[in-house]
Amino acid sequence: MLPVEPDLHALCNSRDLTDGGRAVSFDVVYAGQTCRAFAVRYRGRVHAYLNRCTHVAMEMDWQPDRFFDDSGEWLLCASHGAAYRPDTGACAGGPCRGGLFGIETEERDGVVYWRSQYHLKPFEF
Repeated sequence: MLPVEPDLHALCNSRDLTDGGRAVSFDVVYAGQTCRAFAVRYRGRVHAYLNRCTHVAMEMDWQPDRFFDDSGEWLLCASHGAAYRPDTGACAGGPCRGGLFGIETEERDGVVYWRSQYHLKPFEF
C-alpha cells in the first residue's frame, strides 16, 4: 500500500459511493468557517463539493446525503431548485450564481480521500 500524503484525508470506502446514489457527508473548515461538504460518485468517478448552494448559502440536500435528482444526472438544491453538473459542479439551470466549490478527491486501494488546501482544512473536534 502506498503511503498517504499529509494533505489527503480518508473519507470513506470506495464501495460506500454508487453512481447517482447517496453522498457521503463530512465537515471541513473553509476560509475559517466550519461547513458541510459531500462526495458523490458520478459515471464511475468521485466528486466532492462544499454543501453550499451558490444561489443562497444554504445546504442543498433534500434528505440527509441526497443530492441527485431522480435520474441520477443532476445535483439539485432542495431550497430553490438550482441544478448543478455532478462532474464539474457547474450551474446547469435554475437560480445559481456560478458553480459549486469543488474539493479534490482521490481513490486508492478501495478508499476515497479528499485533499486539503490552504483555505480548506479538516474539521477537528
